[in-house]
Amino acid sequence: MIGPLVSSIPLVGFIPMIETSNEIQPAHPAATIVLVRDGEQGLEVLLVQRNKALKHMGGMWVFPGGRVDEEDRITDGDDLQAALHAAVRETQEEAGLNIRIDQLVTMSHWTTPEGARRRYSTWFFLAALSDGQEVTVDGGEISHHQWFSPQEAFAAIADDDNPFKLTPPTFISLMDIANYRDSGEAEEALRPREPLIFAPRMVFVDGGICFLYAGDAGYETVDIDLAGSRHRTYMIDDQLEYVRSS
Repeated sequence: MIGPLVSSIPLVGFIPMIETSNEIQPAHPAATIVLVRDGEQGLEVLLVQRNKALKHMGGMWVFPGGRVDEEDRITDGDDLQAALHAAVRETQEEAGLNIRIDQLVTMSHWTTPEGARRRYSTWFFLAALSDGQEVTVDGGEISHHQWFSPQEAFAAIADDDNPFKLTPPTFISLMDIANYRDSGEAEEALRPREPLIFAPRMVFVDGGICFLYAGDAGYETVDIDLAGSRHRTYMIDDQLEYVRSS
């Protein structure tokens, strides 16, 4: 379960449109690593900014990560093991940090909804950084980095004048760890937990898109008006709102 139940959390500054396709595109295996450390005020997480010149998600703040390459497939047919290797490799390439596979804690799995032009099957991993390594971004695909407490990230999103942008998976992952006091507590809580599975279903609504997640009353029928529980994200008129209620 992700944090406390909430009625809605409005966000601003999200990308106003998603590239779509009339054909169902394959979901490429990928990996993302949620790096945390203990700051002066508590838990902090590393976010890196994609170069604004990039066509895909340019300017977005994300966790280090990327597609699984053939070199990551140490064991044939094992996508999870390949994702673990990809997470370690991408973290070194994008942030200059050396992380071991045994440090990784599986948090969640996200599949980009059908209808999107670029689709990924992405494992999200948590890793605690406690050895004082310094982040070094490549200055190409990744232009900037910053350590945030989840609360600082939420405040930046809520500021209309701040260009800070997150995707729904990044934001929901931040929610997942926001209530832990430090990296040790987060790791202890998440390591024995079954990974959270998100396979959003995309519904076009007036002014934007609604992403339905498992647990939403309308998930199976893709009926956003069906009465019952809510577990969804709205992306409307350059604003993002996550809604979750029983």
